[in-house]
Amino acid sequence: MNTDVAIIGAGPYGLSLAAHLRDRGVNFRIFGRPMGFWREHVPASLRLKAEGFALDLFDPGRRSTLAQFCRERGYPYAPTGEPIPTAVFTEYGETFQKTHVPQLQPCLVTHLSRTLEGFVVHLDNGETVMARNVVMAVGIQHFAHTPPAVRGLPPDRVSHTFDETTFERFAGKRVAVIGAGSSAVDTACFLHNVGAQTFICTRRPKIWINHPPRKISGLKLLWTRIKKPVSGLGTGWRSRMACDLPDVFHMLPARLRLRITRGHLGPAATWVTGDVVRDKVPIWLNVDLQSARMHDNVVQLEFRDTQAGCPRVVDVDHVFLGTGVKVDMERIPFLDRVLARAIRTEDNMPALSHSFESSVPGLYFIGPMAAGSFGPLLRFAWGARFAARRLSARLGRQSVSQPVPQPAFAS
Repeated sequence: MNTDVAIIGAGPYGLSLAAHLRDRGVNFRIFGRPMGFWREHVPASLRLKAEGFALDLFDPGRRSTLAQFCRERGYPYAPTGEPIPTAVFTEYGETFQKTHVPQLQPCLVTHLSRTLEGFVVHLDNGETVMARNVVMAVGIQHFAHTPPAVRGLPPDRVSHTFDETTFERFAGKRVAVIGAGSSAVDTACFLHNVGAQTFICTRRPKIWINHPPRKISGLKLLWTRIKKPVSGLGTGWRSRMACDLPDVFHMLPARLRLRITRGHLGPAATWVTGDVVRDKVPIWLNVDLQSARMHDNVVQLEFRDTQAGCPRVVDVDHVFLGTGVKVDMERIPFLDRVLARAIRTEDNMPALSHSFESSVPGLYFIGPMAAGSFGPLLRFAWGARFAARRLSARLGRQSVSQPVPQPAFAS
């Protein structure tokens, strides 16, 4: 075997797990561009919806927190109420990697298959790696959802919100944004700021925009914390229980687990971009997209007004899809089809054991692909601590190597 553990993915989950495995002296290799999704698919100036304290990556000693990184670099930071720009979070993750996971190979996996002895990992640099165990920490980049109505449009006339990080080329153009969540609202805000004639279309009756944090103190603060406790997923008892009780969630019947995972923390926009959109961007509510086609060199969209029951037609130059993600094993491009069919799934997500292991022995999933088994916690960066601790304990029992001393932040 080339390695005991191969980690595929170098975002918050993959890097946090690698830091824990390195501390335990486990023989592992990790592949992927560090913080690649955040650098390549999220606008650098976007201020993130998660609070600062919930954007940590996790080393075993908790020495490399976002708070410490911001202090050292002179970036504004507060545990709550100070939105963190994507560029700062990305730089923090890359620094965490250099400090705790210096052996990362910044290459991509092109094919993953199974043998009698373990797994075969093919890399885009031509290397082939044999691994006893594989951990999939691939995030959401493969799972952008495209509604059937727009699949016939030319690729240059439709974008998912994952596809664009700059928007200047849309200045002066008519652009429809489909969706009601944070990615749709964020995109509409960026389009408005560059001078696009943009509007939002959603079948929902309302767009939810989170309130900015309010400063309260004394008894009112105490009562607020009792009524709506703070967690890494936001405020409220449901979010707090999702953070504190993932093992209880794991024991629930599959149908109930999946319903909670889909329904908890639905589409909601951050107040930073939401206030701009609410005041300056037209919003079409209660409209369901029926068709999209090219007509006289423009995109003609036809909606059905779900309240009035009548059609609404509009011509635009471009369509943005803020339609979220749908996890589906079949859409992982490098996963061998035979191996994919051997993985037991629930609602297209892998069904996982208490230790994140799939029905294929030695194949593990962490991050959003594990949300169906462990709940909403695994949809967010805050869940990386739970996943790294649990899985490193499992994989560490297979290793007898000595732990590697951990440095402070790399310069």
